[in-house]
Amino acid sequence: MPSVIMLCCPRLSGVKCGRDGVVDNHMEMGKKLLAAGQLADALSHFHAAVDGDPNNYLAYYRRATVFLAMGKSKSALPDLSKVIELKPDFTSARLQRGNLLLKHGKLDEAESDFKKVLKSNPTDKEEKEAQSQLTKSDEIQRLVVEAHSSYENKDYVTAASQLDTIIETCNWDVRSREMRAECFIQMGEMWKAISDLKATSKLRNDNTQAFYKLSTIYYNLGDHEMSLNEVRECLKLDPDHKQCYSHYKLVKKLNKQIQSAEELIQEQRYDDAVSKYEAVMKTEPNVHHYSLLAKQRICHALVQGQQSSRAIPVCSEVLQSDPQNVNVLKDRAEAYVQEEQYEEAIKDYETAGQHSENDRQIKEGLEKAQRLLKQSQKRDYYKILGVKRTAQKKEIIKAYRKLAQQWHPDNFQDPEEKKAAEKKFIDIAQAKEVLTDPDMRNKFDRGEDPMDPESQQGHHHPFYGFHGSQGFNPFGSGSFNFKFGFN
Repeated sequence: MPSVIMLCCPRLSGVKCGRDGVVDNHMEMGKKLLAAGQLADALSHFHAAVDGDPNNYLAYYRRATVFLAMGKSKSALPDLSKVIELKPDFTSARLQRGNLLLKHGKLDEAESDFKKVLKSNPTDKEEKEAQSQLTKSDEIQRLVVEAHSSYENKDYVTAASQLDTIIETCNWDVRSREMRAECFIQMGEMWKAISDLKATSKLRNDNTQAFYKLSTIYYNLGDHEMSLNEVRECLKLDPDHKQCYSHYKLVKKLNKQIQSAEELIQEQRYDDAVSKYEAVMKTEPNVHHYSLLAKQRICHALVQGQQSSRAIPVCSEVLQSDPQNVNVLKDRAEAYVQEEQYEEAIKDYETAGQHSENDRQIKEGLEKAQRLLKQSQKRDYYKILGVKRTAQKKEIIKAYRKLAQQWHPDNFQDPEEKKAAEKKFIDIAQAKEVLTDPDMRNKFDRGEDPMDPESQQGHHHPFYGFHGSQGFNPFGSGSFNFKFGFN
């Protein structure tokens, strides 16, 4: 470093050379960069100044100023202590150190600095500040004793309130934040506990216990991914930490099972996904959040797999614990549609809509359920053939053949019975026509009737007119002689 600086010295106009000159140059450049807000560059120059002259108290003081501007109070403290060691009557440095010690909760050391400031012929401003901080420190000392007493008596609400006041002044005090976090845990205010523990994990470099607690809190809140992140931070600091390693194995296993289950759902392997989520409940039977999550996703997988009769009770169980769960309400509504319980589906979609007004899926699902309800009150091709909405083409044709043989008009001699059979036979034929044609079946499943001229807005279909007085009737007006082919 000195050789580089000496080489550069001749190039600098009006700049001092030699050891003292180099230090002065770094000090001057550091001051300019600090004033310009270029903290990292200023810090480099003050580092060089300290290296060049380890007894230059101003170099330490300037570097401490930069550290404070960068929010690095831990680094500033040793520099301020060095300043006071080199120049014990530097009142400003002692006052700054007292303020930092107070923020870190080191009350006895802070009070010692404030008292020495008051005895060192300070300026009026320094005297006023030192006296104010000393009074504040005395008050914090009293509150610390009271907070510890409240905590030991398990009066966590009072202790937390007292610690609030302490932390307003001692905002870098790790012990107070750890105690307040414990109060919040006992009070069930986990997110507040998380906030304090995150702060302590940064304030203390090797705070493995903070990361362990964060991991267990996230785990119990059902956030397995955050739990895994925090426990990994613990193991980075101490790979042999017994609590963290044991917890890591559990969280990693659970996390892997959940990820695997979600991948199976994406791959539409719904039965496998259900099995995997059942395994999740066995891995962690004691944390309600994971049981609830597993049942919620089982509900979804069963609905997607067209297993509506199995899905409905699982979905309902989740909704007992979480009645405003929009995703489960949508899943159960779809299961009700599959079961042709349209009124129940409409209720679920309407409830979901109250909690998620702009959800397009809810709007479309509600409209579909309403159309299907209206349709079910008219003509239902699935009911005509006696098959489920999930029936495959082979099942539909089998049901059609059986009913067509049963209701073929040739089987009836009585004119009235023959007329009724003709109507029934046409219904059966239409049902088969619609449900074996993918396009027409899709329309029907959306709530439209491909055989209804009004629904089709005038589009022609070969069967139109079968039930009215107009249109072609294959049975004619005379004696029946139509032969139906079962194909």
